[in-house]
Order: sequence, then C-alpha cells, then structure tokens
Amino acid sequence: PALSSPNKMVLVLVIGDLHIPHRASALPAQFKKLLVPGKIQHILCTGNLVNKEVFEYFKTLAADVHVTSGDFDETTYPEQKVVTIGSFKIGLCHGHQVVPWGDHDSLEMMQRQLDVDVLITGHTHKFEAWEEQGHYYLNPGSATGAYSYDTSSTEASFALMDIQTNNIVTYGYKLQGDEVKVEKLEFSKST
Repeated sequence: PALSSPNKMVLVLVIGDLHIPHRASALPAQFKKLLVPGKIQHILCTGNLVNKEVFEYFKTLAADVHVTSGDFDETTYPEQKVVTIGSFKIGLCHGHQVVPWGDHDSLEMMQRQLDVDVLITGHTHKFEAWEEQGHYYLNPGSATGAYSYDTSSTEASFALMDIQTNNIVTYGYKLQGDEVKVEKLEFSKST
C-alpha cells in the first residue's frame, strides 16, 4: 500500500528473527527499499536482531522502537513488553518462552496474562495472524528468511500494521523468489 494518505496513519512495523550476521547477512533489498525513514511511527520487534547495528538501523526508520529479547540477541532487552498505541494494548514477546513454540493455546494464555488486545510473538520464523475471542495474534515471521530449527526453508516476511481508532489493518509482506507479495488482514476491536 502507499505509505501516505490524507488521514493520519499510525504505521507500526512488526518485525523479528533477523539473525544478522549469523544466519543472514542483511535484510533483503526488496524489503529495505519499502522501509523508508519518516513513514513509520513505531517499530515492534520480537527479537533475535542479534547485533546492535540492526537496532541502530531501526532507529533511522522510527524514533519509537520496542524490542524484546530473543534467545540469540547479543544485547539484553526485556523478555516481554506491553505498549499502548492508539486504543490498543499490545503485548510483545520473542516466543521461545512459549511451550510448545507457536502453540495457539499457550499464546492465548500469555495474552490473558499480559491482558492485551494484540499479542505479537516470533521465534517460529513463520508468518501467522489470527483472531481468537476478540483478540488479535500476529507473528511477523523472519524478516531475513533465516532458517529455524524445524525447517531450513523459511520465507522472509514482516508486517505493517495501520492502527486506526478501533481497527487494525495488517499488511503481511512475504518475499517469494525475488517478488514481494502482500496480504491484507483486518482486525476490529469490540467496543
């Protein structure tokens, strides 16, 4: 989508599991050209940036950067974080603490513990978004397509959330070959 609009958009980059430099050398060029300074207001990162240079790059894109600690990060970040953006309370966690990894029931329990409208986790390196009992769950996948323990072929992905008054429009970006495919998902908060 175009990153400008007559309405004030609140764009949130949701990204994680980059694993730079150990499993990937850089963010894919196709993604880097989409992520330009001045368009994104917040960055929520699920962790495993691994090196500090990735965090510094994020700070060039948005002043408000939130990161939780992945199991391979060289810098210490909090295990979990809750941030409020607009009318949404958003929980952020890497996800290696969730057992079994990526399990919906376990993630729903974490959502209840954090008492959030939206729960963002990573670790599985697979893009996934779903709604359950009036709450929204998002896993942005691996932004570099870094391999994970259970699969060697991972699709590079991230998400942009356009947070509006009572709804969130999520754009899932996936790199398939050399082409970026975009999937649009919507979540409305029950008022």
